[in-house]
Amino acid sequence: MGATGGSALYVCSLLFILTEASSEFIHIPSLVHHGVEGKPLLLSVETRFPLDEVEIQGTWSLTRPSGSRSTLVTFTKAATITDMMYRNHLVFREPNVSLQIRELTPDDEGDYHLKLNIEFHNRTGRVIKEERTVHVTVDVPVSSPVIEKSPTSAVVEDKANVTWRCSVENGTRVVFQWLRDNMALAPSDRYHFSQDNSTLFISPVRKEDKGTYSCLASNPVSRGRPSRAVDLNVYYGPYNLEVNSGQGLRTGEVFTINPGELVFFECQADSNPPNSYVWISKSRNVTQVITEGPRLEVRSYRLAQAEEYLCRAFNNVTQKQDEAQFTLVVASLGTGKEKHTQEGSSLSPLAAITVSSLFIIGCMLLVFIRRTCHPKRVLMSIYNRPLTEQKRPHRSGHEDATEDFGIYEFISIPGKMESAQASCRSLARLESVQDMHTTIYDVIRHVPETPTHSLLQ
Repeated sequence: MGATGGSALYVCSLLFILTEASSEFIHIPSLVHHGVEGKPLLLSVETRFPLDEVEIQGTWSLTRPSGSRSTLVTFTKAATITDMMYRNHLVFREPNVSLQIRELTPDDEGDYHLKLNIEFHNRTGRVIKEERTVHVTVDVPVSSPVIEKSPTSAVVEDKANVTWRCSVENGTRVVFQWLRDNMALAPSDRYHFSQDNSTLFISPVRKEDKGTYSCLASNPVSRGRPSRAVDLNVYYGPYNLEVNSGQGLRTGEVFTINPGELVFFECQADSNPPNSYVWISKSRNVTQVITEGPRLEVRSYRLAQAEEYLCRAFNNVTQKQDEAQFTLVVASLGTGKEKHTQEGSSLSPLAAITVSSLFIIGCMLLVFIRRTCHPKRVLMSIYNRPLTEQKRPHRSGHEDATEDFGIYEFISIPGKMESAQASCRSLARLESVQDMHTTIYDVIRHVPETPTHSLLQ
């Protein structure tokens, strides 16, 4: 460094002395280290002064959790003295005064103190002292945790307690966390944790406690490792007992059905294990068990009047039961308009699509007929055609020869003879009297019994 640099450094040192301001000549990036047993660890120190213009003297020492203190390294810029006990265990990193531990052991845990005296060449009678403390922990990585449950069998709600334990074979300063169905659990009036969280005590057990339990184990050098999942089976119920039917009309606890209708009722309740069901009839102050099981069949034509029924659900394990009562009434529900409307509403989209499709097809047919057949012209030609022509089928002149076959006699009435000229075929086709003032021809046709034979002869 030149004279200008030395003058600047001297001015800065002088200002520091005069103002007694805090200036950091050394920097340690981390004051807490979590080391892994058997691994190396570096206590890094950065110097922020020119080593060629200062004289330094310092020490590294260790204070263990027990309170014992040992001097590890004593150093100057020119020499280093390491304690004989740690000579093969420590590496002093000159010139930045860092200290490295070759292989961590539990004895390396504690507070490491660095004391450093800095004396500048161009400053007389002034020594700057720097001190830092680095805390080191030595941890063992956590092994996979193991979970245990007591009791191991299923438990009955409100009557049993459950104790969960989580443990690890290896690991130091382990932190445990409990999960149910992958959701973290917290202390409550029924959930109690040990001081290190390794034990979970549930008292008493309830229905909502059923699920899959697991624990996480972690420490400063290991991320949370999960245990295998264990199920908790809780016997409970019955809860939320209901009686339902897909037929008839229900109003509260009253079911109304049509005469002659066959009705089925279902009895359901939330329970573990499944309930046993009993159906009971109450008629004329007489109570009797009808059937067992969750399903009841009732034939309405056997009911003379309204009857009361009861479904009773019983859990054989919890020894709890619940009941649901209802009244069955036989009455005509009409034409079933409501039911029909309900069914129609469910099919309304399909019906709408069908009607729309038919309408479109009909319109297309009408357009096609209009463009190809011209129905207006056809109707006009039929309307303007003579009545006799409209009624008479079309003939070619030869296909009706058998109908014209016969013997014709002409009877003449005096009158205008010039209008009497007509052919035999036109006379045969004469169907009405055209004019009372003209000659009238009476045509008498004698048809032989066997016209075919006559023609052959």
